[in-house]
Amino acid sequence: MAKIKTKSSAKKRFKVTKSGKILRHRNNVGHNTGSKRSKHMNRLTKEVEVPKSLKKKVEKALGLKG
Repeated sequence: MAKIKTKSSAKKRFKVTKSGKILRHRNNVGHNTGSKRSKHMNRLTKEVEVPKSLKKKVEKALGLKG
């Protein structure tokens, strides 16, 4: 049986930790950052865990679970 391919878009957007958590970047950091306060920008730079409702979809896209 053939291997499951990883979606290229998913591998660029998500990171899997050793404990199995899937992390993503926050949005609103792409442009117009000059008008955003530094406190707000600092909070946006941190990665957050993918919610449970999307976890199965992301795992499938990353090829973690068939």
